[in-house]
Amino acid sequence: MALHYGADAVYLAGTSFGMRAAAGNFNGEQLRNAVRMCHEKGVKVYLTCNTLPRENELKVLPAFLEDAQAAGVDAFIIADLGVMDMAAKYAPEVARHVSTQLGVINSATARVLYDMGAERVVLARETPMEDIYEIRANTPRELELEAFVHGAMCVSFSGRCLLSNYLTGRDANRGACAQPCRWKYHLVEEKRPGEYFEISEDRGTHIMNSRDMCMIEHIPELTAAGVSSFKIEGRMKSAYYAAAVTNAYRHAIDYAARGEKLPAVWLEEVNKVSHRPYCTGFYYGDPGQYYSDATYFTDAEVCAVVEECDGEGNALLTQRNRFCVGDTVELMTNDAEPEVFTVTELVNEEGENITAVPHAMMRFRMKLPRACSRLSILRKLK
Repeated sequence: MALHYGADAVYLAGTSFGMRAAAGNFNGEQLRNAVRMCHEKGVKVYLTCNTLPRENELKVLPAFLEDAQAAGVDAFIIADLGVMDMAAKYAPEVARHVSTQLGVINSATARVLYDMGAERVVLARETPMEDIYEIRANTPRELELEAFVHGAMCVSFSGRCLLSNYLTGRDANRGACAQPCRWKYHLVEEKRPGEYFEISEDRGTHIMNSRDMCMIEHIPELTAAGVSSFKIEGRMKSAYYAAAVTNAYRHAIDYAARGEKLPAVWLEEVNKVSHRPYCTGFYYGDPGQYYSDATYFTDAEVCAVVEECDGEGNALLTQRNRFCVGDTVELMTNDAEPEVFTVTELVNEEGENITAVPHAMMRFRMKLPRACSRLSILRKLK
């Protein structure tokens, strides 16, 4: 989905050393297949190697780095200085990018990392826009700057947090965060066990819950500041999330490159994926917390994914959520604005007319308002 909807690069993890331990990460064969798939489309692959390895893990790191180089990855995303040095030794053909986990917020650190061989630094999410201008002005032009534009924020500086480890034994710095910052908290008084008291009267008790970042309206400003790569957080998200957000930002970047104003339809796209209330991160000041709850919400629900479609819009699809004849749905593609239409007919694989598609992953046929490519998405607006 990321490739189909316009990503220039994708980042992913192997089975070790990645900051998303619970993700369905890539073993050796899967990594080679992913690299081949991306390279066939001219897309780069960045492998996360962004945990802070303990002493016993250093023994297996050289083989991990060598295997990644053999698989053809284009860059490592690294958060540890020792790993930076070992990557240069054991995988010299692979570029080195500095992870946001290292917390780069000034040009002095960026220059040191460049001298160590970094080709790119992913700036800390705490970096304000005005500082990006200064970092760009005071670092070598060959050093690329990457910045997050969309995704979850963290209550802790650059994600360095011990709260999850303390409360649950799951180490956030090793990719296993239980996200206790999104929990609802109450106070308990020593002599009144079992009685829970609200922490605040009117603002809610999710006192560490962050907003989500959304910078789709500010791509021109980031470009002017010197950012050359825009990063979407999404390794634990759905395929639909990857498709819709990549699609929206692909159009935002292309409009910005042409010096044109982004149509409102693409601003609306980011509300059609699961998210918490949006903010602009720390680019324009303190984004504030969201105390009321940690609920994710969305303006749309995926109905089906297109498997094939002819030039007249006659399509074969697979179901993702139940929908019916008479429903109003929207077609999302990678080459046009979303289009709303009413479902007038559904046909099962036996060629029989049906009134609904109730079964997960069932294949069916229907007429779409226009021709579209495989991996186009049908969704119902809420």
